Amino acid sequence: MAASINRGSMIFVQKALKYFPLRQISILTSEKTSLCGSRHRVHHRNVFWHSSSASAAMKDQPAGAEKPSEGEENVKPEASPRETELLQENEKLAENFATMNDKYKRSLADNENIRTRMRKEIADAKQYGIQGFVKDLVEVADVLGRATDSVPKSALDEGNPHLKSLFEGLLMTNAQLLSVFKRHGVAQINPIGEKFNPNLHEALFEQVDDSKEAGTVGTVTQVGYSLHDRVVRPAKVGVVKAKS
Repeated sequence: MAASINRGSMIFVQKALKYFPLRQISILTSEKTSLCGSRHRVHHRNVFWHSSSASAAMKDQPAGAEKPSEGEENVKPEASPRETELLQENEKLAENFATMNDKYKRSLADNENIRTRMRKEIADAKQYGIQGFVKDLVEVADVLGRATDSVPKSALDEGNPHLKSLFEGLLMTNAQLLSVFKRHGVAQINPIGEKFNPNLHEALFEQVDDSKEAGTVGTVTQVGYSLHDRVVRPAKVGVVKAKS
């Protein structure tokens, strides 16, 4: 009889575990009196049942619901039309951002190039702004030079004080003009005896001169002038030609 009671208790416990998997079931049995009058002490027992996440999910499912297969669990849900529209707008915004960023960088580079070019033009304007004025003024220097060269030394030795004073005044004026040229970066180009340079000299004719090397400047008919490193007027020269 006691065995049948114990067997009934175990069947009850199994049914309780089947229908209440998330609960902690405590089975407390106290002293039982057998049919024969003997007393048996049954120790206090705790039975714990911990369900997994799968069991919890199965508990939440309604009765009769089928468990999804492993293949169905791996299938990603399809995006809704709203999600698809948002993804497309996101792609368009990313493309627009890349385009605008490229245009912005190109604009910065163009502005920097413009600033550099403007600084160069301003510096050139300050340095070469008087080029036209110098080009006209060097003709005055040519006239003064020809005037001083035209006075013969014999006439100065004759003791004419007026001619001598005039000649000295022309020399002083010419020297002062060259000093002003030098102060503003204007220099004479007088290449007598130098190697002919087409960037600085203008060849008018060739001449034979055994005392000078071929290809050098033998005669200067008109001196040239340069403003800083830029030629205002090339020197007009005669070049020594090679012996035939």
